[in-house]
Amino acid sequence: MFTQKQVAEFKEAFQLMDADKDGVIGKNDLRATFDSVGRLVTDKELDEMLNEAPAPINFTQLLNLFATRMAGSGTDDDEVVIAAFNTFDDNGKIDGERLRHALMTYGDKFSAKEVDDAYDNMYIDDKGFIDTQSLIAMLTGTGDEEEE
Repeated sequence: MFTQKQVAEFKEAFQLMDADKDGVIGKNDLRATFDSVGRLVTDKELDEMLNEAPAPINFTQLLNLFATRMAGSGTDDDEVVIAAFNTFDDNGKIDGERLRHALMTYGDKFSAKEVDDAYDNMYIDDKGFIDTQSLIAMLTGTGDEEEE
């Protein structure tokens, strides 16, 4: 399910989280991880996180948890993506500047570079408008697959 690069990144993250270096992420490891990013968590929250795994959290178990999350509710349903972008739709087009402003202002704010990177993958006409249906197809994977 994961690329070699993703597995390597997960391994690096696992090693950072495994504060006591025993090969298992336990309660104290989780607490240290949250402490390192400045977030206080309760014992109850830590217990709930640990109880999500059916066994002690070694690296393999962590990969299984990520896979389960990514396959389940860890991503937006296509309907949510479609509804979100349809709110910006005006006769089949999305005003690129209006969308840029929203992405950089609301919710999990994008940086200008993140918006530019995303826009590099979209078709934007010479007036700055994005084709709504092609954008939705790209984000939901419902469009025609490109030949490689």
